[in-house]
Amino acid sequence: MSEPKNNPMLQVSHLAKRFEGIVATDDLVLNVEAGELHAVIGPNGAGKTTLIAQLSGQLAPDSGHIVFAGQDITQLPMYRRSALGLARSFQITSLFLDLSVLDNVALAVQAHAGHSFRFWRDARSEPQLREPARALLARVGLGARADQPASLLSHGEHRQLELAMALAGQPCMLLLDEPMAGLGPEESARMVEMLRALKRDLTILLVEHDMEAVFALADRITVLVYGRVVATGVPEDIRANAQVREAYLGEQEAGHV
Repeated sequence: MSEPKNNPMLQVSHLAKRFEGIVATDDLVLNVEAGELHAVIGPNGAGKTTLIAQLSGQLAPDSGHIVFAGQDITQLPMYRRSALGLARSFQITSLFLDLSVLDNVALAVQAHAGHSFRFWRDARSEPQLREPARALLARVGLGARADQPASLLSHGEHRQLELAMALAGQPCMLLLDEPMAGLGPEESARMVEMLRALKRDLTILLVEHDMEAVFALADRITVLVYGRVVATGVPEDIRANAQVREAYLGEQEAGHV
């Protein structure tokens, strides 16, 4: 019997995580539909990064279940989740700053193709690796920077490079942890446009503090407070929700979102 077509891409059921008595994730329930950009917002300490860590496999939940594309991935390691099409970006990413921008992405393509990093020098000459890498750089707006050392990129361009490397695995869903952090107005605007283009092809779960970006991009928004979901809905409903405004948006000067 086939899965129903409207099955969510990601289903999180009663997820819980505690650290020495501190509740980071509290009976959390979350569904992300295929093809949507779903934003998760909340004040500092709400558990947003802990949620992303559990979804990516970096951190094991104490209880609950995570189902991705119809498969229970709760106990799967990160590399298995990645192989299924779930990619995380904007975490601690190891960029080779002395190599070119293109070489960095070629290495990511090589890694996802199953080759060992000890043969990394091959990535600098193999067309099978470099041509997909160039296409990925063009997709994130770094095509013109391909042959420059990664060390010359700005902070925002490093974020774009990390995104290209995440896309090297040809994921169907991206987990993005605060992609706007540390970006200036021009770089933030560029990132918003890039994510708007990517959401045409990918399902995206976005954790972000930049409310202007969230309300510009999100199809739906989930609000976390102390590890618990207090509201989920379309941006207009979240903006008008009195509980949300009191718990979070008021702190962010809701009139600006």
